[in-house]
Amino acid sequence: MTSGRPVALVTGPTSGIGDGFARTLASRGHDLVLVARNRAALDELAAELKQRFGTSSEILAADLATADGRAEVARRLEQGVDVLINNAGFGTSGEFWTADPELLQAQLDVNVTAVVRLTRAALPSMIEAGRGDIVNVASVAGLLPGRGSTYSGSKAYVVSFTEGLAGGLAGTGVRMQALCPGFVRTEFHKRAGIDMSNTSNLMWLDVDQVVRTSLADLEKGKVRCIPGLQYKVLTTAGRLVPQTLVRKLTNTFGNGRGRT
Repeated sequence: MTSGRPVALVTGPTSGIGDGFARTLASRGHDLVLVARNRAALDELAAELKQRFGTSSEILAADLATADGRAEVARRLEQGVDVLINNAGFGTSGEFWTADPELLQAQLDVNVTAVVRLTRAALPSMIEAGRGDIVNVASVAGLLPGRGSTYSGSKAYVVSFTEGLAGGLAGTGVRMQALCPGFVRTEFHKRAGIDMSNTSNLMWLDVDQVVRTSLADLEKGKVRCIPGLQYKVLTTAGRLVPQTLVRKLTNTFGNGRGRT
């Protein structure tokens, strides 16, 4: 891309939070590198963003659950981008002890391995340039024990990894953020096979709110971003009360059972 516009690479941009980031960044003058498995969906999104915002999009149809897919995206990041949104990730339903081990490994590879690999690929050129932004999409599930096992564990890793790295990057001009949304109105839970019908409307966030809060907090230098007052209260309370009580409450109200 030679337009002179800043470039943002977004993983998982064809739905949900990733779609929200792609549209918002395009509206703010970024060209995009769009990464997902579905080439047709990427082409459709790129055409829409071009029509609406004049955005040029590079398409990478890659599966981040595979080493080859991660390597392809890493090679593009090594060429340099201004913004990296590590959004791709997925959860599954059922219990850990009955889940397909290969599915659990794929979840770990997308939710954790890809985040580490792509962040590592993006940082050298950002540090050399003295600027750059990386948003790693984690989850409130990574902050509250008891809401599933492998998914919450993977997101806890992303939070810890991002916060630790942010400390190491102090003074370089590169900004890191661990974005920790709660329940967001996307296709995520349906795809995972998780029944959310009993979840209170008060607990739902919309994509625009999540993306808007993330980018505003990034400008303020906040490394951990928790959109929504209700989730700020929950996570604060989770640090102040006994963890055994937190696990009981999240298991009761946060659909802890039946979620890997």
